[in-house]
Amino acid sequence: MLETGTNIEHQTSNAKGERMKLQARKPFDQSTIPNDLCPIATEYSVLKTGDWRAERPIVDRDKCVKCANCWLYCPTQCIKEKPAWFEANLIICKGCGICAQECPHHAITMIEELED
Repeated sequence: MLETGTNIEHQTSNAKGERMKLQARKPFDQSTIPNDLCPIATEYSVLKTGDWRAERPIVDRDKCVKCANCWLYCPTQCIKEKPAWFEANLIICKGCGICAQECPHHAITMIEELED
């Protein structure tokens, strides 16, 4: 029996005729796993990206011209279109501030998220 981590060189060759090194241990056999193991992570945790946000975007409706830059650059696609402006869905928004940085009219500002 071989010790764990040891390798043996065998005189084998690949299609090109090059010498190859084979592993001493056989590949893992999944049939050796018992069927009565407890499953891992069976209960899902409902955590939305908005739950851990530090800042949130506020849209100045007078400055917003609906250019859609915020919608285009938002990594979570939380920007929703309203009749005359865009607005962030705060359940999904993670507070990264990309929308505020990309807004050419400076209609979006990030404010600190306060705990209730």
